[in-house]
Amino acid sequence: MQSVQEFTVTKEHYTMQAALFVIAKDVLAVITGGDHPHIGDVTAVAKGEEPQTVRYPSHDGRFHKDDFLSERLVKKVAPLVPGSLTVLAGVHVDHITKTQLIQAGPMIDELAQQVAAWLLAHPIQFSDAQYYGDDEQPS
Repeated sequence: MQSVQEFTVTKEHYTMQAALFVIAKDVLAVITGGDHPHIGDVTAVAKGEEPQTVRYPSHDGRFHKDDFLSERLVKKVAPLVPGSLTVLAGVHVDHITKTQLIQAGPMIDELAQQVAAWLLAHPIQFSDAQYYGDDEQPS
């Protein structure tokens, strides 16, 4: 599977990117960047539900903090997705500076704006899945 669209933003000597996959009425966004991209967390939300985040272990008993990125993107993009939105995030900058940390917020906001603009310009087309009724069985 290839991404439908990719977005990037660079500030303070590092780049963050988002790869967007449209799967029927659902969207998967993969946010990576820095010196060591990885999967640090997953945030998912379905229509009418509250977002849920799973953070993965990092080092020394700590957990990745990429939920700062994924949850922020979910808040801005989920209303534009007709199905579920799942965001994988993992950005690591070696010896990150305070200035680089501060820029992570504006960077993810800019990526979210790019994704939102693309979704508005390219409405997701899908057909509803068909299911058997309670009184029906496969033939």
